[in-house]
Parts: sequence; C-alpha cells; structure tokens
Amino acid sequence: MRIWSLHPKYLDTKGLVALWRETLLAKHVLEGKTKGYKNHPQLNRFKALNRSVDAINQYLSLVYDEAVKRGYNFNKEKINWDYSAQQLQVTNGQIEYEFKHLLNKLKIRDLEKFKTLSELTIIETHPMFDITDGPVESWEVI
Repeated sequence: MRIWSLHPKYLDTKGLVALWRETLLAKHVLEGKTKGYKNHPQLNRFKALNRSVDAINQYLSLVYDEAVKRGYNFNKEKINWDYSAQQLQVTNGQIEYEFKHLLNKLKIRDLEKFKTLSELTIIETHPMFDITDGPVESWEVI
C-alpha cells in the first residue's frame, strides 16, 4: 500500500488507479470495516488525526478530481464529501524519497512521463500536506 504525499498529477495511469484502490482500502481500515492492513505504516499519519476518516475522504477527493481530469470513471459515491479539511505534515526528505521511488517506477512503466518528471525542480505535494524539514518519515519501509 502506498498513499503518496506527492500530488496525484505525477502518477501514471497504473499508479493513479492503484492509489485510488489502495486509499479506498485505507478508508475501510480507518472506518473499521476490514480486518487486514490495520497496522500498515502508511496509515499511521492518518490514524494520528482526530478525524482520520475525514482526512482520508479529503485525500480521496483530490485523487478523484485528478481521475476526472483524465477522463477516468471513478465512483464519486465512494467518498463522503462532507469532510472537515485536515492538514498533515510531511518532511522534505519523504518527498524526495517518494519522488525518486516514483521515477524508478515510471522509468519502467511510462518512459515519456519519466522524462517529463525528471526535469522538474519543484515537486508539489497533495494539497493537504505541509512540508517541513526532515528526513524520510519513520513509518517508511526502506
């Protein structure tokens, strides 16, 4: 499971579809609707929030918006649109790690997107994340 801190616009088709599915699974975990993945490290930052389900719905809303921009048919009903906006912190070390990780995937799956993203000097996060100085997050399995 990977819930990217990066803006979903950077993901290729396969990556965006996987993010949608995996974040919906995360939503089920946070809602107590599944027995698996309860202790997945990617969920720790959401679990730490008082309104974790609101945060995951907010996260999903941008993934959905990106899918709509691309003409994909994601099910809007999977999101509770009546969420309270949340902000999360993410370290610049984590952003750099995730971006390199994504580039490695794109080098294999989508060379054109890889070339385009390789030239970026500023990396955007999902808008619900505020960047702070620091290393790769402690929950990341490297």
